[in-house]
Amino acid sequence: MFFELAHTDTQTKARAGWLHTDHGDIPTPIFMPVGTQGTVKTLAPRNLEEVNASIILGNTYHLYMRPGHSLIREMGGLHRFISWPKAILTDSGGFQVFSLKELRKIDEEGIVFQSHLDGSRHKFTPQLVLEIQQYLGSDIMMVLDECTPYPSDREYAQKSNELTLKWAAEAREIYANWQPLYGHRQFLFGIVQGSIYKEIREASAKALVDLDFPGYAIGGLAVGEPKQVMFEMTDFCTDILPEQKPRYLMGVGMPDDILNAIERGVDMFDCVIPTRNARNGTVFTSQGKMVLKAARFKKDAQPIDPDCTCYTCQNFSRAYLRHLYNANEILGLHLATLHNVHFYLNLVSQARQAILQDRFKEWKEETVKKITQVVEN
Repeated sequence: MFFELAHTDTQTKARAGWLHTDHGDIPTPIFMPVGTQGTVKTLAPRNLEEVNASIILGNTYHLYMRPGHSLIREMGGLHRFISWPKAILTDSGGFQVFSLKELRKIDEEGIVFQSHLDGSRHKFTPQLVLEIQQYLGSDIMMVLDECTPYPSDREYAQKSNELTLKWAAEAREIYANWQPLYGHRQFLFGIVQGSIYKEIREASAKALVDLDFPGYAIGGLAVGEPKQVMFEMTDFCTDILPEQKPRYLMGVGMPDDILNAIERGVDMFDCVIPTRNARNGTVFTSQGKMVLKAARFKKDAQPIDPDCTCYTCQNFSRAYLRHLYNANEILGLHLATLHNVHFYLNLVSQARQAILQDRFKEWKEETVKKITQVVEN
């Protein structure tokens, strides 16, 4: 069994479960730190283990471009290449190619694009994207899809989804005869698209369910649409997707957004927000966001969050961290990132406990009130 549903909250759709991979069992709901190019920025694998990360995310597009999937195969796969003993999910690269709007062309076979590094031309097909992920050896793989931009008219969203479903069917057929290269299992997820149109989302989800993927992602959200619409689409999709399969909401990453999506039945999340914000001097705490560069922290001897058990909060003051940023010292980026990733993983762990105790709704409402504030002192 890949996914085991342990409990559903009695008042909401929030779920607690397990993802069983050959690189460890992953408690859900789970947040996956983003290691786009084979590294979670500023953190070593041992740091990730210290904060109880059980799965990280790598990106097919970026690892294909540099250092190349063939080289990673020669090095024994991505786990060995980056010295990470736990699970890895790899995105298909579809979103990254989507962001190369002026440098790509989409047809029935796949996506032709120019490298952001040197302008060279490449073509992603459903088969090549799976081959790359086979070489990488990730535990969870994603099918090639087109991330529909927002806003999109109904006709575009419909045609885009038809193409995504065509590619998904091709990938599922390849996966039916799958041969992993490194002796551990690889699980393939389909991706629900359809922009903000419920009837297209419904057709997408039902078609993917018929293809019987091991898991399902909800894509094409958090790309500019109002949050209310994002949650409405998420809620709608989780009503259709199978109860006994994992659900992954791609790219949604503000702490309160994660909790609101958990309430709607989502199990898995990834986003660059905790690492990117840390590098820019913003950290998340149990009492809200904090901008460490602010002058008011110049003589503040408190840790970032007095209630936090991470290495940063157990050893360093706000004043010292502010000094590191002002002095452009790399240690500041490392310590803030370590704290933020710990905060995210602790947050979903607390959510899991609240679900198991049938008190998620009350806990979520109380927590969201606190974490959406700005720490002033």
